[in-house]
Amino acid sequence: MEYTKGYKFRLYPNKEQAILLNKTLGCCRFIFNHFLSVRRDSWENEKKSVSYSETSSLMTQLKSDENHLWLKEADSVALQQSLRDLDIAYQNFFKHGRGYPKFKSKRNRQQSYRTHNDGKKIRVEGKRIKLPKVGFVKFEQSREFNGRILNATVTRTATGKYFVSLCVEEEIADNLRQNDDGQIGLDVGLKEFCTDNHGNTFANPKPLRRLSKKLTKAQRKLSRRKLGSNNRNRQRIILARVHEKITNIRKDFLHKLTTKLCRENQTIAVESLNVQGMMKNHKLARAIADVSWGEFFRQLQYKAIFYGCDVIKVPTFYPSSQTCCNCGYKNSLTKDLSVRHWTCPVCGTAHDRDKNAAINILHKALEMKNSA
Repeated sequence: MEYTKGYKFRLYPNKEQAILLNKTLGCCRFIFNHFLSVRRDSWENEKKSVSYSETSSLMTQLKSDENHLWLKEADSVALQQSLRDLDIAYQNFFKHGRGYPKFKSKRNRQQSYRTHNDGKKIRVEGKRIKLPKVGFVKFEQSREFNGRILNATVTRTATGKYFVSLCVEEEIADNLRQNDDGQIGLDVGLKEFCTDNHGNTFANPKPLRRLSKKLTKAQRKLSRRKLGSNNRNRQRIILARVHEKITNIRKDFLHKLTTKLCRENQTIAVESLNVQGMMKNHKLARAIADVSWGEFFRQLQYKAIFYGCDVIKVPTFYPSSQTCCNCGYKNSLTKDLSVRHWTCPVCGTAHDRDKNAAINILHKALEMKNSA
């Protein structure tokens, strides 16, 4: 079975390559914004919709215009992909009810473009990777991969770093890893990131909370800098580095934990949480965003494929915290989140709230697995 997997590596372009990458980023942004304006004005003025194929023909004419010859310096496939991204944004708006496409700003914290691997234009040779129009760029290949490169996304972060994300088509059979055939139930929380059915807890790193003072200080300094000045640009990079550190701490923790869980277990039971809905609680939204449950569940799902394990999501409204894992008695008093320990009035079993919930989540998941 074939499966597409992403690999992200740090790029180290020289000055000429960095200039060309920045030009390509700017050209892709220009194409997106220009044809967004064309499609919007066409509908507002003439009630006529412009299709992707029409914008593609218009772009060919635009590149021949003497005022836009600089577009030929960029990768033509990347420019075409910008048109596809615009068309997808329109489809999402009309078919899925998402927001109307927005113009891209060069002041966005992160800029990126995507190009496809046509005729092996993207390939790895030693410590360098070849990108269309740019040539061989030095990069840090932290992981090996086997498979066909489908496309590459080049990203420039707010701190000025360059990364390339490769979409690789691989055979799962060639990359399938063994797990230790264990079973685990997980109850996620805010104080502790999660508790398993054995009572083991995984600490919540809380990077946003830990670095909030540093973040506030950097933001205040930025607000005092004059618009357009070099001092403001330097301070913007300092602020971006704090944000980047927060993101890196969170991602590092999540990747290590999800890899450990998938390596050690055949069955992983978790709750099916409506994280987006929970974020509407303004008292807990910051803490929920900091803990990043959605990313945790996403990583578990895709890593489970490569370790051959099962991630089972227990229904959202299953009363895992209220049910005694020993006799099944339902204690409605535990709806109060301040109740961390309780004793079952029927069987007398003393419960830790989180451990009891994790045990119930595992039992429910195994029941669902056996009945499937």
